[in-house]
Amino acid sequence: MPTAPKPATPTIAAQQRALLNSLPFSDRQDFEDATRGLVARRSPNAVPNGAGDVVWDNDTYAFLDGDAPDTVNPSLWRQSQLNAVQGLFEVVPGIYQVRGMDLSNTSIIEGDEGVIVIDTLLTKETGAAALALYREHRGDRPVKAIIYTHSHADHFGGTKGFVSQEDVDSGKVRIYAPEGFVEHAVSENVYAGVAMNRRAAYMYGAALARGPQGGVGAGLGQTISTGEVTFMPPTDTISTTGHEEVIDGVRFVFQMAPGTEAPSEMLIYLPDHQALCAAEDATHTLHNLLTLRGAVVRDPHAWSRYLTESIDLFSDVEVVFASHHWPTWGHDRVVKYLQDQRDIYAYLHDQTLRLLNKGLTGPEIAEEIQLPPALENAWNARGYYGSVSHNVKAIYQRYLGWFDGNPAHLWEHTPVERAKRYAKLAGGVDALVANAREAFDAGDFRWAAEAANHAVFAEPAHAAARELLADTYEQLGYGSENGTWRDFYLSGATELRDGQFGTPTETNAPDVIANLSPEMLFDAIAIQVNGPRAWDENLTIDVVVPDTDQRYRVRLANGVLTYSAAEQQGDADATISARRAALPVLAAGDPAALAAAGIEISGDASVLGRLTAVLDPGDKNFAIVTP
Repeated sequence: MPTAPKPATPTIAAQQRALLNSLPFSDRQDFEDATRGLVARRSPNAVPNGAGDVVWDNDTYAFLDGDAPDTVNPSLWRQSQLNAVQGLFEVVPGIYQVRGMDLSNTSIIEGDEGVIVIDTLLTKETGAAALALYREHRGDRPVKAIIYTHSHADHFGGTKGFVSQEDVDSGKVRIYAPEGFVEHAVSENVYAGVAMNRRAAYMYGAALARGPQGGVGAGLGQTISTGEVTFMPPTDTISTTGHEEVIDGVRFVFQMAPGTEAPSEMLIYLPDHQALCAAEDATHTLHNLLTLRGAVVRDPHAWSRYLTESIDLFSDVEVVFASHHWPTWGHDRVVKYLQDQRDIYAYLHDQTLRLLNKGLTGPEIAEEIQLPPALENAWNARGYYGSVSHNVKAIYQRYLGWFDGNPAHLWEHTPVERAKRYAKLAGGVDALVANAREAFDAGDFRWAAEAANHAVFAEPAHAAARELLADTYEQLGYGSENGTWRDFYLSGATELRDGQFGTPTETNAPDVIANLSPEMLFDAIAIQVNGPRAWDENLTIDVVVPDTDQRYRVRLANGVLTYSAAEQQGDADATISARRAALPVLAAGDPAALAAAGIEISGDASVLGRLTAVLDPGDKNFAIVTP
């Protein structure tokens, strides 16, 4: 039976009260905007999959009413109340959004004969439910096109809830995406997908019980759905700012913004509606420069410049809507909103560079930096998803890397070995726990977490250490304004007490893998090779893909899998012929599956088995808060 959470300590309760007096909670404009244009709500707003399992339930956030309890930061409580507003909304005539159906929004643009969908949520089930809600109130209009704003799964994973592969293959539906979309979608969701998905389980709190002492929202949205992630490659690629497409009678003007919130991203202007879709580059939060689940560090300098470009390019804009949160209306308000968003990234970038050039390290800058009062009090610039603290460290990492220049940090022991030595220094694990308890009682939860964490890593079965660390994470979560910090802390407490909950949503889904190019598939296999296990292997395989007229020489030697499409000398140990759609079956090496997929092998048939024998797939249940 799950362990009951603890109440907030007096220290946390006092911090919450102080915050209530420091921010402009009397400003209710966001609440007006979040409910403006409501057409209908979905009731109940629970979405099942084909087996009847609920993969999304916005109704579990019904407790977000009234004033914030001591166990939730009042600023995050406010943000979660706004994010939990759900339904079909009219942005302006001809532009609709479905919000509160997943972490992200889907936007539906009405054309001459059908609709154009901008972003499709994370999973097939929530995508289909969002489209059904729209059609229930606006008619059964066919989907003419889909536009992906960027390469994150919560913006393309629900595509098969909107359209079928047959409609795309036949040309009835076009799919538009920014340049580099497929490569970045794959590299994020497949290459590092196991680790990112496991960490995303912490970040989005998908396994947390909903409630004032559990999951209240992730800041960017409430949480992620847990259904089927699907993938359809784009039919059309957008590569230049100013490129215009007329789709079903609607004009779309594109602005490229690579390296901002995603490596492949674009904003979209609808000039006939004077409406800007800001993708995920302007939302009602300070965004991540390095997301806690892990990713490539984003470029805040470029991000701020692209928002300046947006203001200049689309000077007659009257409404801005985005892939998360609620729209902003009115030219002056829109410009102010975009300026605030721009300035927060520019300020963090410039001030971090100023201070690192004075010799401060990332953690020191994070403690030192202060925001201008105008940004500190701008609700859309608050750190609900990204934070000043971890964004500053990301900027430091982007420019200077992981090493802070102190030789003592150049070759540190592993966390377990450091923990053992800290325990010895303290006089044993019991003494280390006693020190952590003293810090906890004094309200110094940051040190309590560090000391108790060393105790757990030195002696994982130490019950008192685990419970104190869980209690500490809980208090840190209660005090966090950042939704993902809260989720991380409370997920850590949950796993310390009740065991690991694994990975509720996997974006490295079969549908994503099925769309890998041969090169991407070989790369995905290569990162699974257990180097030491493969040291003595030396083999070559020719892979022939008849339906695309491609041929590759794959080589395993020195513990490394490499490949080449160039003409090769000599015969390979084996030749495999497989249609492109069947290539993912190779990684399993199961003879029955190979035969069923129509894969033919000639030459030394044992070679494929030798290759699969050295593969070492990731562990989607790896430990995080214990060694």
